[in-house]
Amino acid sequence: MKKIILIIPAVLLIFSCSSQKLGTISGKSPTPEKPNIILLFADDAGYADFGFHGSKTMKTPNLDKLAAQGVRFTQGYVSDPTCGPSRAGIITGKYQQRFGFTENNVPGFMSEVSAADGPEMGIPVEEKTIGDYLQKVGYKTGFYGKWHVGGADRFHPNNRGFDEFYGFRGGARSYFAYPEEPRQPLNKMERNFKNFEEPAEYLTDQLATETVNFIEKNKEQPFFAFVSFNAVHTPMDATPEDLDQFPQLEGNRKIVAAMTLALDRACGKILDKLEALGLAENTIVVFTNDNGGPTDKNASSNYPLSGTKSNHLEGGIRVPFLLRWPGKIQPSITYDYPISTLDLLPTFFVAGGGDENTLEGIDGVNIIPYLSGEKQERPHPLLYWKKQARAALRDGDWKFIRYPDRPAELYNIAEDERELNNLAAKYPEKIKKMYKMVFEWESTLERPRWLLKREFENVDIDRMDQYRDQEKLFREERKGSAKKHKREEG
Repeated sequence: MKKIILIIPAVLLIFSCSSQKLGTISGKSPTPEKPNIILLFADDAGYADFGFHGSKTMKTPNLDKLAAQGVRFTQGYVSDPTCGPSRAGIITGKYQQRFGFTENNVPGFMSEVSAADGPEMGIPVEEKTIGDYLQKVGYKTGFYGKWHVGGADRFHPNNRGFDEFYGFRGGARSYFAYPEEPRQPLNKMERNFKNFEEPAEYLTDQLATETVNFIEKNKEQPFFAFVSFNAVHTPMDATPEDLDQFPQLEGNRKIVAAMTLALDRACGKILDKLEALGLAENTIVVFTNDNGGPTDKNASSNYPLSGTKSNHLEGGIRVPFLLRWPGKIQPSITYDYPISTLDLLPTFFVAGGGDENTLEGIDGVNIIPYLSGEKQERPHPLLYWKKQARAALRDGDWKFIRYPDRPAELYNIAEDERELNNLAAKYPEKIKKMYKMVFEWESTLERPRWLLKREFENVDIDRMDQYRDQEKLFREERKGSAKKHKREEG
């Protein structure tokens, strides 16, 4: 059954005079108050691992409340199924392949002939960032947590549009303070520029504390906080108190549940501060994730979607996605057309008073008119993904996947979101046409600026095959748990 697109009356986006603060700037006509913006961004979380997506295991009351207060996107996508490229797309609003940020940037895992390695793998300095654009329209900007889009000083958040920074430049680190220098210097915690300062508390909680302090300091002016949690990425670190909340679980599933609880608590602390300061009604809040959960690494679940992080099945590229804007977006609704994390930059920029026509060569779109009903077509008739020889294309409800080791596949996502019914043999002309569409798009892109070791492409394919049918795995896991419970009772 096809899902129904819920259209919100456009009138819901009209500012009422009673809820505006009006001002005159340089003799111009009065303008409505700019909304504050908070982006709550998780790392490697499973699609199914939230109460608002039906999980009965995870405890996410704050995010569930956020979902009830805004819109839940059932087809929210990232531009890449791995950390670094996905973040590069979000931060620029462009397909990151346009500037050569094609592969994940993990020092120590790059090819010996890679053109760059270590701190040199970053978003080119000529690319404008979401921070740059929001500073341009008067926002105070802060970035908290995992950066992972360039370690060299020229790529530093303070040099890329963010006034304040507390986080780490690398891709993964301990959730507890390092007692000595870490193996990867890019994973040291840093306050602004080169003031290295390890967290005083569990890192997920520390990032919430830093964000709350930023909100408090900037409550009298429009602000943008990009809260880039490293939760629930490995290493699998959790506090004893959080682990105690899941006595029925074991192994990494227990740990990821505890880490998700901490993630939800941190989000709740930030949301509560907005309420306490009377800012919630004039703040856009988005929660999403950088890619699908890596089930084999952190025991996350993408059920019922097939696939995981690092591949182009739905479980690798479809992510939890919530947006709340009180008084402007109707609460407790779903939106079922595909949208992308590339859309965050133009949506925030236009909401903050920016002129959409001044955005330079971006691929994202401002999604607010689609939520209001002003525009009723799909925000993205086409969506693309690519890594080396692999690629995927969404054309309406059709999804094409190209592989290096087997024939291309074709799915109708509206009827088969688990991607179990390959229709390539039934529609050979459509396959041929979509092959050409992907190639034409690829022809507009830059070559990769760096390359992972070739072996990791094989690892990604093996991982995809292992988690091809998450529902089957889910059933087997439940069956195994039931047998174990029966033995223990016996």
